[in-house]
Amino acid sequence: MKECSKSISRRMRDPNFINKYFVGDGLDIGGLPDPLSIYSELFCQMNKVRTWDWEDGDAQFLESVQEGEFDFVHSSHCLEHLIDPFVGLANWLRVTKPGGYIIITLPDEDLYEQGKWPPSFNKDHKNTFTIHKKDSWSPKSINIIDLVTHLGDGAEILKLELLNSNYRYALPRYDQTLTPVAECGIEIIIRKRQIGETGITSLRNPNNEVSEEMKIHLNQYTDDMAMMKSSNNGKMPFKNKDDINS
Repeated sequence: MKECSKSISRRMRDPNFINKYFVGDGLDIGGLPDPLSIYSELFCQMNKVRTWDWEDGDAQFLESVQEGEFDFVHSSHCLEHLIDPFVGLANWLRVTKPGGYIIITLPDEDLYEQGKWPPSFNKDHKNTFTIHKKDSWSPKSINIIDLVTHLGDGAEILKLELLNSNYRYALPRYDQTLTPVAECGIEIIIRKRQIGETGITSLRNPNNEVSEEMKIHLNQYTDDMAMMKSSNNGKMPFKNKDDINS
């Protein structure tokens, strides 16, 4: 079914997709026949989105795409078709600008393939995926945590989510992506760290200028906390049993 389309409603409820992830110019890998670009008016900071599919070249290498060419890279159910997802994901990171985002959905092996390999629902799948488990029934299983950490310090993992909110576990073995509701997948969001950022533990820039108004309000928060602590000085926490209106 239309897996990108299924994601739109839940993504619109998450302000990060509007304010961070889908901002600027994007590359939609494997986007046909359900491209992200047809929903551009729903994400107000999204500009041009190039749809990349088989006629554009091998999605594992993106040979004609320059390093750091796109503000974000999106892919819905393409990574499982690559011969080497580790190489593919590294190239997807390569074409993302520093500070940009990679947004990926792919099938979860237990929700989609459901214990059967070679695959029967989509025979072109080269690998199966799970967020993390020690052992798998699939001889081609890849742990997402291993896949993403293989990118090194240049990649910051922001989100790993099993997309099972509309999955019906009581059904017999069936490709639930054929239904209008079940995603049967995993969503991954990665931020490409900026130059000089690797190895630090905070994104705070001590050299940022702060306006007078911002100083007043931030300092007031600090003063309010100090006043609250002072008014409770000497009192043990969670011991006050006075009447509420006293």
